[in-house]
Amino acid sequence: MTDPAGDRELAPYIQALCVLLGAERELRDLPDVPEAAARAKSLVVAGADTEELRTAFRKLEDALRAAGDARGLLGRSRGYPGQQAPGVSTQIRVAVCPGPVRCTRMEPARDLWPAPLCAIGEQRMRKVRLRPGP
Repeated sequence: MTDPAGDRELAPYIQALCVLLGAERELRDLPDVPEAAARAKSLVVAGADTEELRTAFRKLEDALRAAGDARGLLGRSRGYPGQQAPGVSTQIRVAVCPGPVRCTRMEPARDLWPAPLCAIGEQRMRKVRLRPGP
């Protein structure tokens, strides 16, 4: 058993999986993708070895491409669409990944609502102020 979050090779896949799982609406209509994503998540949570995780991520990649998503798992971010908008005010609050390996997922964070759950760690995401880019 390993710590998959600490594996540099697998970290981008784990981050992309978290973002993908956070976009449940996109997953529902893609054949075989929800099952492959759930399998990969269970292996990450269980701390499976690197080879087993590679196989699961490859199957998820294949399922995404077979379902018509040519980008695959790492093709582009599926995060909050406003995350790279120019001139973003620091008054915007977003929920970000709470994990030790931060993914790119961002969600709107309303003040009176709790932050959404992380799709992998099942912890509440952290609320932060979105700052303008450099």
